[in-house]
Amino acid sequence: MRRREAGFLTVIGMVALAASPCSAQSLADSGSVYQPKVAAQLPPLRVEVVDGTRFRDIETKAVFRLYGIDACAADQNATLGRQPWPCGTMVRAWLVTATLNTWVACSVLRDEPGERLARCATAGHRDLAADMLREGVAVLAPAADGEPEIREYIAAEQQARKAYRGLWSSTFQMPWDWRAANQPAADAAMRAEAAR
Repeated sequence: MRRREAGFLTVIGMVALAASPCSAQSLADSGSVYQPKVAAQLPPLRVEVVDGTRFRDIETKAVFRLYGIDACAADQNATLGRQPWPCGTMVRAWLVTATLNTWVACSVLRDEPGERLARCATAGHRDLAADMLREGVAVLAPAADGEPEIREYIAAEQQARKAYRGLWSSTFQMPWDWRAANQPAADAAMRAEAAR
């Protein structure tokens, strides 16, 4: 009987402590509590795909770009053998298929002008960018100064390259090089997509 009474008193003590003015909120206000800086986790959203690495929340119209990857531009082609194929269309179709009629959960890493850089997932894809790299529909983006590289992303791209999956079965220009060479056309395509 004594154990039952002691357990009951412990539970009562915990409830009283949680309700006391010296709760976690009070500690946080005092400045003596460590609070880790974590990426902002947004509620799940429904999206419409803008291009191979970006989509727009259909409710708020906020644009999200997948962190750490790049993909063929909308009108960019790759060549398999002597046959050209639309790699920009393919990557967009992949992202549409992955996000269509499903909830997308994103952790925002930072806000940039006009878009939010994020890591995102769906029920079928634990990490959209990692899966895109693994399937060879996207490539690692050049790391900016001070940006951390994600080992999982590096390994995923290496797996795709070794297996000649997706883009890696073809001849293609890296997306950033293609955009630099075709900037006026790429800018016009991006403006047309954004206006939709």
